[in-house]
Amino acid sequence: MKLNLNEVAELVGKEVELHGWIDVRRDHGKLIFFDLRDRSGKVQLVVTPKDALLHELAEKLRPEWVVKINGTVAKRPEEMKNPKEPQGNIEVKVSAIEVLSEAKTSPIPLETDGREIDEEVRLTYRYLDLRRARMQKNLLLRHKVTTLVREFLNGRGFVEIETPLLTKTSPEGARDFLVPSRKYPGTFFALPQSPQQYKQLLMLAGFERYYQIARCLRDEDLRGDRQYEHTQIDMEMSFVTEEEVRQVAEEMIIAVVEGCGKKILAGPFPVFTHEEAMAKFGADKFDLRPEPKDPDTLAFAWVVDFPLLEWDENEKRYTFSHNPFSAPKAAHVEKLLQGEDLASIRAEQYDLVCNGHELASGGVRISNPAVQRKVFEIMGLTPEETEERFGHLIEAYAYGAPPHAGIAPGLDRLVMILAGESAIAEVIAFPKTGAARDPMMHTPSEVPKKSLDELGIEIKKKK
Repeated sequence: MKLNLNEVAELVGKEVELHGWIDVRRDHGKLIFFDLRDRSGKVQLVVTPKDALLHELAEKLRPEWVVKINGTVAKRPEEMKNPKEPQGNIEVKVSAIEVLSEAKTSPIPLETDGREIDEEVRLTYRYLDLRRARMQKNLLLRHKVTTLVREFLNGRGFVEIETPLLTKTSPEGARDFLVPSRKYPGTFFALPQSPQQYKQLLMLAGFERYYQIARCLRDEDLRGDRQYEHTQIDMEMSFVTEEEVRQVAEEMIIAVVEGCGKKILAGPFPVFTHEEAMAKFGADKFDLRPEPKDPDTLAFAWVVDFPLLEWDENEKRYTFSHNPFSAPKAAHVEKLLQGEDLASIRAEQYDLVCNGHELASGGVRISNPAVQRKVFEIMGLTPEETEERFGHLIEAYAYGAPPHAGIAPGLDRLVMILAGESAIAEVIAFPKTGAARDPMMHTPSEVPKKSLDELGIEIKKKK
């Protein structure tokens, strides 16, 4: 089994076999030094001129070559110790080198943090870009966050359940990505903007506490905290109140943040109504950290009591504020059913903000068919359209629907904040560029006419 390089310091005097990439090579007279790198760290190796063939091979080594090394772990001479490196007190005296793979000169520098490189170039060679220390650190942090989330939720009685990626178009605030069906020409699946309806149906199915590290896809313009694909920590619970959902989510976030060695601004997360937030901050997401903004401190806050509906000036009608499944406050249900004073109706909807970012959104769900139908009616759907698009959900309510609620923190944004990055692309292995392309895979791309013919699709060129 491969020995991780961060384990070498404990093996002084022992023979070891190491595998990894050549990081840098330095010639000091007759001695040749080079650093070997793997995901766990780096270790210095030294080749002496005693073995002429070994020395000759070491002279040929170049950065990013993949090698297998045999040697003996030794303490460095006192004057050669490097306190800045985790393994700066030891080195490996090499007895054998096997080149497993040579490498061309990298088209991008890997010794920097990569911020100076053009985005298009970085993502063209993303498999190289991911070798740099910052990117390795970010993705290992993402793995740690995901592990901490699962450990917390599993310990609270949640069940992890996967939901389909091929589903039905649903109004959730963005355009859907559509997938044509070969078997049923002229019809389409939609990729999920979120597992919203499925997680509600899982509550109706009796699972009571569900979660999923869910892939979500939305056809919307990209920005620093938005990609076509994102991942959310999707959670839903039955027989709970809004306050109970927020409490569980808050405890989970605290456990993750502290588990990653970061600080949270003291005290329980403060709570602002939407009206208070707009009056005090001019926005429903804000940064509560005192100046100067400390990147190692996270300041969380809840925003509650959002409007259930908002006016769409283009369509000249009301639409949902967050999603069409959010429940109105109990005191406002009658106003909704009567269609009165719609702008004043508040929802049991809540957002979690952190350091100026919206980190999570959640709400108590509608479980009354009459209320759900009324929301769709206000949105402009006819009874026939409601039945065609959402009849399966409304029908399910008729078979014993528990009160339920949930929340979905954004995993990418949480890791971005914990890593001190300014864009989620820095914590995603293979993101798209700001122009919504993948220059490495050359996507989006055209497909052969034969494939389109099988789907009954003809491309109509824009003028």
